[in-house]
Amino acid sequence: MIASAALVGEYGREIPMRAGEIIAIGSELLLGGRLDTNSLFLTEQLASVGVEVRFKSVVGDVEADIAAAIRTAARRAKVVVLTGGLGPTRDDCTRHAVARLTGRPLRRRPEAMESMRRRLAEWGRTPTGPQLRQALIPSGAEVLVNPVGSAPGFCLSWRGCLVVALPGVPAEAERTFAGSVGPKLALDSTVKERLERRLLHTFGLPESDVEGRLGGVVRAGSGVRLGLLASPLGVTVSLTAWRQHVSDLDRLARRVRVRLGQSVYAEGKDTMEEVVGRHLAAHHLTLAVAESCTGGLVGHRLTQVSGSSAYLDRVAVCYSDRAKVDLLGIPEALIRRHGAVSAEVAEAMARGIRSRSQAGVGLSVTGIAGPTGGTAQKPVGLVFVGLDAPGRRTTREFRFHGDRHSIKLRASQAALEMLRQWLVTTGSRGR
Repeated sequence: MIASAALVGEYGREIPMRAGEIIAIGSELLLGGRLDTNSLFLTEQLASVGVEVRFKSVVGDVEADIAAAIRTAARRAKVVVLTGGLGPTRDDCTRHAVARLTGRPLRRRPEAMESMRRRLAEWGRTPTGPQLRQALIPSGAEVLVNPVGSAPGFCLSWRGCLVVALPGVPAEAERTFAGSVGPKLALDSTVKERLERRLLHTFGLPESDVEGRLGGVVRAGSGVRLGLLASPLGVTVSLTAWRQHVSDLDRLARRVRVRLGQSVYAEGKDTMEEVVGRHLAAHHLTLAVAESCTGGLVGHRLTQVSGSSAYLDRVAVCYSDRAKVDLLGIPEALIRRHGAVSAEVAEAMARGIRSRSQAGVGLSVTGIAGPTGGTAQKPVGLVFVGLDAPGRRTTREFRFHGDRHSIKLRASQAALEMLRQWLVTTGSRGR
């Protein structure tokens, strides 16, 4: 079922080797109701088996539009991966579009029925009429088992292209690809090369500063591509090359680390909260957090890490002034004098949560997330982070931009980064 890298496209011209395309299907992706996150995972996974994604597109739940998108993709790619439109509702028409385009009528497949019945039985349910439509698969296509959902995927070869249809739910798309598609592509004997990538995550430097520091690191003709991706969590540096250039890739990654120094907080798939957690565990320290403007986001991120109970003691959301007084023991006079968004209150919050919890480290965040509440003296985006730790009691002021969600993300990242920097430099003294 796997398309050969030597095949030519629909019009007889040779398609670049290992070219891939992702098509995200769903009107909600066009109307703003949901983000396409599947393509991020798929791009990385396809690269690991030697398929370079050249194009990505989004199409609504219209059968003719889906078919047109697949036809266009098949002209310029060897592997086309579709996500979405395999569910039980009438607007889920991906299977119908593929069947009509390829001339392979839909058939109710026993293996798809069995997989669907088994999954629903695990949930204490029986298939309904609409759900039975999920077992309709284009004739001749290979059924792809969905390990965590009821909608099976499928793949088929058409005009020199491998067309893969995956469920749209991210967890289902990832598990179906990892269990069925990735291994097949990895075994394709025609694929001799693999894409390798190194990711280095930074915080605290604007994208322009990161670019400036990395000037001349990657030279033309080196076979390595440098990319920068800015987000509220910082700037990620990506280095990508085919496997024969892996030694250059590792050498350049080391050079990037040197150029960017302490602003590099993680590499690969690691997140800030995972890195902070490992440092806390290594130093045998417990953490207590007091949050105002972030509303528990710092605590949420820390508890996303399995095993975080070993080092996270508690998280107090002290949103109102009264909560800061009642839960942390901050004097009302201090808040009246300096305001809830101030270095003085941030310091008192960190000291108060550490004192009341008896944790090794206290961390606090207070600020103005907006879009209302700002003044000329204290504008939207003003954030103070406090740290109370062995041998260290400090606060830091930040000025963030963006909408409310972005400011909260940046504030949570700044708080964790402040903690990480202390753990890296002096945390071992708290053991």
